[in-house]
Amino acid sequence: MLDIKFIRENQAAVEKAIADKRVDIDLPRLLVLDDKRIVIEREMQELQAAKNKISESIPAAADKAPLVAESRELGVKIAALESKMGEFAPELERLLWLVPNIPAHDVPVGIDDSQNVEIKRVGDKTKFDFEPMSHYDLLIKNDWADFERVAKVCGSRAHCLKGAAARYELALNLYVMDKLADKGFTMMSVPSVLNGDAPLYGTGHFPFGREDVYKLGHMEADGFVADNTWLAGTCELVLNSLHSGEMIPEDQLPILYAGFSPCFRREAGAAGKDTRGLIRVHQFNKTEQYVLCKADMAEQKKWFDTMLATGEEVLADLELPYRLLETCTGDMGAGKYRMVDLEAWLPTQNRYVETHSCSALTDWQARRTGLRYRENGTNKVRHCFTLNNTGIATPRIFAMLLENHQTADGRVRIPEKLRAYMGGREYL
Repeated sequence: MLDIKFIRENQAAVEKAIADKRVDIDLPRLLVLDDKRIVIEREMQELQAAKNKISESIPAAADKAPLVAESRELGVKIAALESKMGEFAPELERLLWLVPNIPAHDVPVGIDDSQNVEIKRVGDKTKFDFEPMSHYDLLIKNDWADFERVAKVCGSRAHCLKGAAARYELALNLYVMDKLADKGFTMMSVPSVLNGDAPLYGTGHFPFGREDVYKLGHMEADGFVADNTWLAGTCELVLNSLHSGEMIPEDQLPILYAGFSPCFRREAGAAGKDTRGLIRVHQFNKTEQYVLCKADMAEQKKWFDTMLATGEEVLADLELPYRLLETCTGDMGAGKYRMVDLEAWLPTQNRYVETHSCSALTDWQARRTGLRYRENGTNKVRHCFTLNNTGIATPRIFAMLLENHQTADGRVRIPEKLRAYMGGREYL
């Protein structure tokens, strides 16, 4: 969310962000409604000041009745203005939720992910002297997964890892947690059930992207009743709301969290795409990097670079060829100031596939969530800056690990940095 004063003072920049990010919002309507708000609030303040002055004079007045009557009349006028405000306040709030963040000046302008810009490539694409198998076929061949049986119970895009693959999933997340702990991040294991939609609005997942979120409910005698509870698609939702409404002392910043949770996404917009195997599943496990820092652009850049470098370290440790993409305006999301995706090579599909997404959001999320701190020295209240990046997401990363590290006899080599988490084994 952008401050309404900022929107008014930077209308041209906001209009450009709306166009570049392809957000459907009527900005002139928002400004008209805010004009009405300003006028009504000014009238209410004047009436309230007059009412307060009368109330102060009543105790000493010889004839209190006229003053009491006048005070009541002012109260009626104030209530009428409050009612008038209530007629358009929900629409004004709805429009404010939609206003996108201003992207960095050097973010490429584009319509969708086809116009993201490659900024770095590391490692040669894996070559084989045999016909490589897909990750799906490797899982089936080695009895590391059961797709058909679990689909009968859990539906399409469900997966069930078995044996060494199940252990490998735990090893990968533990390895990343250890890496983040060594970098000063506090490990957090958080729930996936959200009580109310405030966390979804706070991060900017609502009002955008509703179609990808699972809503929960309960059974009553006459059938299913939806509750205002939701399944989180990333633990960023919980981490971003933990300090909601608090006044954080500046010397407690930055707050660094390494959050782990099961994640749930409907993947509603991906029908028919990557439905076989582990690329797009409805439930997965994820370790997330999350940073809450001072409202300072240099500080934000430092943590953005740190989290991005950590993502690169993970892919390097996993011995995967990868690339970095500067995400364009049409693909980066409404709240992002800057976003860089990391993609690892998937041999049998002859393409790179996203594994990490590193985002800086300035104070856009913090204003929505109420994440504030009091500045040392000036005592000024500021909204924090927030950043996030994937630590690791499983099982998707298995697709790259299995395919890139497979052998001619159908085995899969474990990267050296992971072997300590797998009992010293060289092969899965």
